[in-house]
Amino acid sequence: MDKTYQPQDIEQRWYQHWEQSGYFAPKGEGKPYCIMIPPPNVTGTLHMGHGFNQMVIDTLIRYHRMKGDKTLYQPGTDHAGIATQMVVERQLLAQGVTRHDLGREAFLEKVWEWKGQSGDTINRQLRRLGTTPDWSRERFTMDEGLSEAVREVFVRLHEEGLIYRGKRLVNWDTVLHTAVSDLEVVSEEENGNMWHFRYPLADAAGNATDEFLIVATTRPETMLGDSAVAVNPKDERYQHLIGKNVVLPLVGRLIPVVGDDYADPEKGTGCVKITPAHDFNDYQVGKRHNLPLINIFTIDACINDVSPEKYQGLERFAARKQIVADMDALGLLDKIEDHKLMVPRGDRSGTVIEPYLTDQWYVDLTRETLDDGRPGGKTAIAQPAIDVVASGEVRFIPGNWVNTYNHWMNNLDDWCISRQLWWGHRIPAWYDEAGNVYVARSEDEVRSKYSLPADLALRQDEDVLDTWFSSALWPFSTLGWPNVDDEALKAFYPTQMLMTGFDIIFFWVARMIMFGKKFMGDVPFRDVYIHGLVKDADGQKMSKSKGNVLDPLDIIDGIDLEALVAKRTSGMMQPQLAAKIDKATRKQFPDGITPHGTDALRMTFASFATAGRDIRFDMQRLEGYRNFCNKLWNAARYVLMQCEEQDTGLDDALPVELSAADRWIISLLQQTEAEVADHIDNYRFDLAAKAMYEFAWHEYCDWYLELTKPILGKANDNQTAKRGTRRTLVRVLEAALRLMHPIMPFITEEIWQNIKGLAGVSGDSIMLQPYPVADTALIDQAALAEIEWVKAFIMGIRRIRSEMDIKPGQVLDVLLQNWSDTDKALFTTSEAFARTLAKVGNVTWLEAGADAPESATALVGEMQILIPLAGLIDKDAEIARLSKEIEKLQKNLGGLEGRLNNPAFADKAPAAVLEQTRKQADEQRAALGQLVGQLEKIKNL
Repeated sequence: MDKTYQPQDIEQRWYQHWEQSGYFAPKGEGKPYCIMIPPPNVTGTLHMGHGFNQMVIDTLIRYHRMKGDKTLYQPGTDHAGIATQMVVERQLLAQGVTRHDLGREAFLEKVWEWKGQSGDTINRQLRRLGTTPDWSRERFTMDEGLSEAVREVFVRLHEEGLIYRGKRLVNWDTVLHTAVSDLEVVSEEENGNMWHFRYPLADAAGNATDEFLIVATTRPETMLGDSAVAVNPKDERYQHLIGKNVVLPLVGRLIPVVGDDYADPEKGTGCVKITPAHDFNDYQVGKRHNLPLINIFTIDACINDVSPEKYQGLERFAARKQIVADMDALGLLDKIEDHKLMVPRGDRSGTVIEPYLTDQWYVDLTRETLDDGRPGGKTAIAQPAIDVVASGEVRFIPGNWVNTYNHWMNNLDDWCISRQLWWGHRIPAWYDEAGNVYVARSEDEVRSKYSLPADLALRQDEDVLDTWFSSALWPFSTLGWPNVDDEALKAFYPTQMLMTGFDIIFFWVARMIMFGKKFMGDVPFRDVYIHGLVKDADGQKMSKSKGNVLDPLDIIDGIDLEALVAKRTSGMMQPQLAAKIDKATRKQFPDGITPHGTDALRMTFASFATAGRDIRFDMQRLEGYRNFCNKLWNAARYVLMQCEEQDTGLDDALPVELSAADRWIISLLQQTEAEVADHIDNYRFDLAAKAMYEFAWHEYCDWYLELTKPILGKANDNQTAKRGTRRTLVRVLEAALRLMHPIMPFITEEIWQNIKGLAGVSGDSIMLQPYPVADTALIDQAALAEIEWVKAFIMGIRRIRSEMDIKPGQVLDVLLQNWSDTDKALFTTSEAFARTLAKVGNVTWLEAGADAPESATALVGEMQILIPLAGLIDKDAEIARLSKEIEKLQKNLGGLEGRLNNPAFADKAPAAVLEQTRKQADEQRAALGQLVGQLEKIKNL
């Protein structure tokens, strides 16, 4: 092994070996265990959320593979309809070409071309994280097999009356020219206005009178499509007007005054303009009163030719300005008020979303029974998905997310599944010239199914399906469905768990459960592990505008400061923030980011992995796990130094003698193996990582390696004991490497390859070795008690050395007081450890009541360790040193107490700052008391 741990030298080499050797494919006759990758967008690049997600999934996959389960991690990517089309359209626009210039077929060829060149970026990056999906089974939501599954589901649902086409109000993205779901709309509060308009009441002849109703609106342009004014039927001010008309200004159309509970007498004037074609609430009012639906917009939100000629062709916000001016000129503008309002924007395009009336395809999720008596969507699709969570067939971790799931499932609308895009699964519906609709898997099947003549002209629906429609089929379409005899489908469905973020419980999780139950008759997964967001160390969401984004590959490989600054400040939506981000980055990372390697990053993610909680990613913790890797590396080099070309107990015919330390570390290993397995089985990766870390660093490296030195030293000629300790050294390390491998795959493989022969183990890779299983018969309680006593004895003496500033190598005579026969027996059996590791000289066992000189003391249970100080230290120098330390502490403590006693600080400081200051003051008081006690002891010598 190299002298220093260099992750870049080992990681890609081992990954290539694993992949080329076919180790990621399911093998054996064990119990099937399957996890589906949450398919990243084909446009995507790696971010910290992926890093965390992959750590959890791959830890489980490696763990179950080592347990002997027939393990499949199913990879693949999502075609990401809107996102991918936007990427390719931007590239074309840079060349001065639009998709319409190319036409549909040529444009789709460009998209496939782009996918072939750039669409695999994220999969290459996922390999750097050490993930082990069976790449030979990689799927793409637009591949032929998955496309067949999409068509099959659409046709079956249509035949059951659960997919229909209807003219409904949708969220319309005026840039992308497509309907988007409520979940793809981001509403944020913005400053706007409320315009109050006067609508003249009409007389019996339909002419405007001098009486007015005042309505208020935040979208004046929509008045061109008004169909009514609503008042509350219980509002005495307007009851006499219900059934009469008003004259719609600028348009001249007569529209009725209707009585509807939607109008709130307490809000504004109590009168509400109703635009059924451009507002979701108004649409419902319009349905109740059979009002006309008047669409005033084109697909890009310009005023269409239904409106007065003056406004035709105006963009909606230009039309707003003109309409307000015209109403003012007519004396019909009552007032304008500043108003904060929630503005809905498309999460992809950023444009203001317009409620828009179009023909769309829907999945019925709301009807219990269809008109012909067959089960409706609520009965056939939605309710079974509610029931499986209620019964525990599907479990959310943590459990509180069930409430979120149920809230959405119990308030479903029908799902609009059509999108006005070109990239995606084209809807399998055809139309004849009369507008009749025919749904089937292909045009040939349409003609056969509906007995249509071969010369009847048909055109396929131009729309594609919502990306989430194909994603909803992911757990079974990737395994071969609709071929129900596919071996993979029979073996691996249902899968074991889904790992995902809370933000797509509605988008994806619920829809997979609905379609899994509908088409497979079983849930798609048993457990849903919901993880939080990966945030920066201050708890801020990582975003380009904040300049706090971390790239996992920069953490793994390192990046210099200038490259990091350039990365964070380029391509910004708000370039004015670049200087601020530049300054903050230089302050936080003055030397850039040093390489930490994949294992340190994975271990850091694991340590944060408490289900459901947001993660504050801390570079200091990452540095700590990089040090942990170094510690493991150096421990392995010590083991090799002690064991290479030595007898490590491979010959079972030769006797071995195990020391108390050997039996102690073997016992701790069993306890740790049981603890880690339990934590992984219960998705507590944070506790599993903690148990691994504490065993490897504190017990094996810090203590056991030291405890082996007296036995393996030249002074000891007991070869049987040496053989036992060498065997324990290497076998415990080998087991610990297997224990840690699921989280830290690369360093464990590299070390294992170097020590496997010494441990009597053969095999090509650690990832194919069995996961350690605890053997309680190997837990030796006596050895555990003995070594804990030894550790307390050694730590007691080391603490005295530290407190009294006594050199580590100086041999100390000790007095032992208030001891028991057990203490004396334990010292006798472990004397070599005490003398070697604590540098103990003469040991005097004081009888009860015997006087002892002024000494530094430490406790081991009830027994006191006394180290006489006379002659051991330079009294005057030590008094001077302690006095100086006390003076420094008093000064610091005075400053802290001054802040705490100052009302300006105590009353105004944030609670966290106040608590931290109190904690610092308490720590300094304790340290001061300890130093004063030491000073008194020294003065009494």
